[in-house]
Amino acid sequence: MNRAELEQLSRDELITIILHLQAELETLRQRIEHLETPPPPPPTSQNSSQPPSQDQKANRSADTPRKKHGPPTGHPKHERPIVPHPDEIVEVRPMHCPTCQNDLAGQMGCVLDWTQITELPEPCAQVIEVRQVAIICPGCGVSHTEEPPSGLELHRQFGARLEATIVYYRHEQHLSYERTQAALLNLHGVTISQGGIDQVMQRASNAAKAQMPALLEAVQASTVINSDETRVRVTGQTWWQWVFCAATVVVHVIRKTRGFAVIAEVLGETPQVEVWGSDCLAAQMKTPVEAHQVCLAHQLRDLQRVIDGVGPAWWARAMRALFPAAIHLHHQRATLPPDEYATQVARLERLLSWLLARSPPTAAAMKLCQRYRKHRASLLVFLHRTDVDPTNNVSERAVRPSVIHTKVSGGFRSEWGANAYAALCSVIDTARQRGTTAFAAVQALLGTPALPLPLSGSGE
Repeated sequence: MNRAELEQLSRDELITIILHLQAELETLRQRIEHLETPPPPPPTSQNSSQPPSQDQKANRSADTPRKKHGPPTGHPKHERPIVPHPDEIVEVRPMHCPTCQNDLAGQMGCVLDWTQITELPEPCAQVIEVRQVAIICPGCGVSHTEEPPSGLELHRQFGARLEATIVYYRHEQHLSYERTQAALLNLHGVTISQGGIDQVMQRASNAAKAQMPALLEAVQASTVINSDETRVRVTGQTWWQWVFCAATVVVHVIRKTRGFAVIAEVLGETPQVEVWGSDCLAAQMKTPVEAHQVCLAHQLRDLQRVIDGVGPAWWARAMRALFPAAIHLHHQRATLPPDEYATQVARLERLLSWLLARSPPTAAAMKLCQRYRKHRASLLVFLHRTDVDPTNNVSERAVRPSVIHTKVSGGFRSEWGANAYAALCSVIDTARQRGTTAFAAVQALLGTPALPLPLSGSGE
């Protein structure tokens, strides 16, 4: 519209046009601001909980110097230890003199050089036939039998060591039924059906489930617990696998919810927990304990993302320096005099309070500041207790194999299978906490190995 046309309009019509133009101008201004605002930094394993496997890997430039392989300069040399009593000794002797053809078989010699070679024997699974013999007493005419010893029960088809190997391949190495069959055939010379593998897994799972009440009681009696959770697919739906780690026990459960109800179920009515470590999930922070310890590894990644973003980052950098300093002091506790340690703890507490009283310069930093103000009492608990860790890494390590298992298997086809897997995880991880290997823990579930034979001889 030109000036003459505008002069013909009434006051109300002009106001309507101006309001319309103002609204359009505000829309355009917001669009320009959105287009000119740089995007937030992409998530990586350094500034978020994204696993390193999902990071974008840049191509190495031809001019980039390659990192030297092997141990760093000055690293102490490590060699395989010498076995004091080898199973076999092979002496390589000359039998005849190549010069005069004299017989050297009976001559004394000296060892010129030697080595120790570790080798595996040929796969040769042994088949043991157990015969229960009935004998009639010649004196009274009564027939007598003996029950087979442990490991040679009449209902068995596979020995405990073979069954433990099957469970180890399936559960710990995440092999499918088909690949487990191939490994047993190629490595051990054992032919077994997938149904036979499934029966062994069910037997081990039932034995593990029988131990769950005792493991839950041990968790409920613990004073410090670290907990984490991860997604898992069960019957085509998203469920959650929870892990609860104490000093000497680990419990896994798989449930439909990520809510506090799972924690309440595991802890029972009279828990003795004093400190709860977690990644600051709302459900975790609801746990009724004396103190919470927020995982500082998660906070360091969140702070790094603020630093990688746009705008002043002095506040995030200061917090990014304070948390590692606190962790370092935690590791130095045993080497410092008590009064010096207490002085440094007080200094870090004052610095933390000063930073939380400031106003961070960006919205992302302010969001973290508000989180830390809310959970101020849960940031440095580990500096005041020797049994608390500054991170939640122990529970993250416990749940990581389950993430791999889910990726390989695609999830669980039944609730029973999910609970069976969680029970096996609980038994095996608890055994690790107590210094036992995973294989030994599984074998203990399945009974006494059949070999070596517990009998002094065998009848015909």
